[in-house]
Amino acid sequence: MNTASSRRTHTTPQRKNRPMCQHQPACPTADSADREAAHLVAHHPEQGWSLLCNGVLLFEDTGELLPDGQIIAPHRPLSASKVVTAA
Repeated sequence: MNTASSRRTHTTPQRKNRPMCQHQPACPTADSADREAAHLVAHHPEQGWSLLCNGVLLFEDTGELLPDGQIIAPHRPLSASKVVTAA
């Protein structure tokens, strides 16, 4: 017997997403210049990426993917063989 009351779904209050960073003092936010200083949440060197507690995906080539979808291009320093010094 399928009555309207038996098919009723229960609603729950909307969940609030807690921020990933529970550190004190809090880690830098994803939009701050020092965002790479945040603590590691997950580290997968075999896949070449790490997740920071501010939601930033940090790749081994130093590229980044921010929580809002913004891409930060790799910014590796030049190796010593490519550095040119002025005479």
